[in-house]
Amino acid sequence: MLLKFSEHKNIATVCLNRPEVHNAFNNELIAELTQVFSELSLRKDIRAIVLRGQGKSFCAGADLQMMQATKQFSIQQNQQDANALFSMFEAIAECPLPIIGVVHGAAFGGALGLISVCDVVICEEKTKVCFSEVKLGLVPAVISGFVLKKSSYGKVAPWMLSGKMMTAQDCFLLGLVHEIVPESQLQAKLQDWLAVFQECGPEAVRETKKLIAKIGDLNWTEVRQKSVLAISEKRVGVEGQEGLQSFLEKRPPSWRNS
Repeated sequence: MLLKFSEHKNIATVCLNRPEVHNAFNNELIAELTQVFSELSLRKDIRAIVLRGQGKSFCAGADLQMMQATKQFSIQQNQQDANALFSMFEAIAECPLPIIGVVHGAAFGGALGLISVCDVVICEEKTKVCFSEVKLGLVPAVISGFVLKKSSYGKVAPWMLSGKMMTAQDCFLLGLVHEIVPESQLQAKLQDWLAVFQECGPEAVRETKKLIAKIGDLNWTEVRQKSVLAISEKRVGVEGQEGLQSFLEKRPPSWRNS
C-alpha cells in the first residue's frame, strides 16, 4: 500500500506514503487515492478527512519513472494515463466530506491539484510550491480546472505560465492555502480545525459542501431553487430539527456526543 490510512474519533487520515520519492504520483498511488476517496464518500460515520504526506514533503508531483515511461506512450495511452489522474482529483473533489490538507516541505506540479481539491489547507510556512510543468515543456492541464475552481485566471496565470517558485504566502493570496503556520504548530492548527468540524452537524456540512460546489455553475433561477430547497429540507430534517431544538434549549446538539 502506498497510502497510510487511519481512523480516530470519526476522523479519517489519508497519508501519501512514498517518502523516498517525496510522495510523487505513480499509477499505483493514483489508483489507491481514487479508491480510498470513493469509499470514504459513502461513509456516514466520518466527520472529516485529513490528507497529508509522509516524510520531508507533501508531494513532488509526478514520479520520474512514470514520466519517463510516458515518453514512449502513444497519444491514446497518454490520454488514458491523464484520464486516470483526472479521475483521482475528481474523486477527491466530489467527496462530500470536508477535506483538510496539511502541506509541508514541497508541493510541485500535480500536488497543486491535491491542494485545490481540499476544502481547508494548512501550510507550513517554509513550504516550496511550484507549477513546475512548463519547466519540463509540459502543461498543467489536468489540474487546471480544479485550480481555477478555487482561484482565478488573473491570479494563477503568472505562476502557471512561468513555473516560478511560490511561497506559502503566495499560495494564500491565490486562495489555495487558508492557514500558514510554523512546522511546530501544524498539528495544533489541524486539531483546531478538526474540533470545529466535530461541533457541526455532519449532514449539514455534507449538504453545504454539495451546495457551494455546484451553485456557481448555475443560472440565477437555478441558484434560487437550489438554495431555497436546501434550507427548507434541512429545517424539517432530523438533524436540522435537533440543531434548532438544542439551540432553543441551550444544550449541545446530539452529534457533539457521538
